[in-house]
Amino acid sequence: MRLRAPLAIIGLVAATSAAAPASAERLIVSVSNHRVTVTPNYSGGELVLFGSVEKDDKTPSNRSNYDLVVTVAGPRADMVTRRKERKFGIWINTDSRHFLQVPGYLALFSNRPFDQIASPEVQRRQQLGLNNVTLVQRVGPDFADVVPNDPFRSAFVRLRSEHDLYREATSAVTFLTPTLFRTGIPLPAEVPIGTYNVEIKLFSDGALVTKTESAFEIVKIGFEQFVATTARQNGLVYGLVTAFMALMTGWMASIVFRKD
Repeated sequence: MRLRAPLAIIGLVAATSAAAPASAERLIVSVSNHRVTVTPNYSGGELVLFGSVEKDDKTPSNRSNYDLVVTVAGPRADMVTRRKERKFGIWINTDSRHFLQVPGYLALFSNRPFDQIASPEVQRRQQLGLNNVTLVQRVGPDFADVVPNDPFRSAFVRLRSEHDLYREATSAVTFLTPTLFRTGIPLPAEVPIGTYNVEIKLFSDGALVTKTESAFEIVKIGFEQFVATTARQNGLVYGLVTAFMALMTGWMASIVFRKD
């Protein structure tokens, strides 16, 4: 009896290895700029992601049609979506939903519609499309994602999309050759500051072949960065200076607009 368990484990490992052979392709990717600087007059921009599919002697000879999905996720933070209702002639907040550590910026790009790339099950598992991306919420005492047509989830995605912070484009990836590709990553004026993770997934015949990751960061420079650093590292000094400036502004306004 003691020998059967190890033999069963070895057999399971062997079966698993046989069912999931090593990928015969690999992705080589790069971003046009790994560090984007934001100044006070920043009005948006665009990065370019480009790369290629490298094959080896293990690649099936009949494999030539590839699909590519690029997911760009910005810095994560907790966010709240509130529901307003009109009561007694005024609009008030009646309910809210907390989204936990969700991306401040989220973009999904592909070379063709997701339902043509993979089955619904694969789309859910690989989080292809905004409807399949996991957005964890606090629902009472529980923490979970909900169905895509949940009103709070739909409102959250819609509001972020209106500011170009959430988007998906199913014709944004272009294959220049059967193995060479590129796509643009638009960055709106309200783009959050922080590190952005880029995940690139390669599909063939509806199955994930391989994937890789890259990253870039968006940073502030100039006076805005000085103010942000001071507020973070010297909170007391920043508070005192801000209060003093507010008092001086009020005093000067009282002099300018004083009625004799």
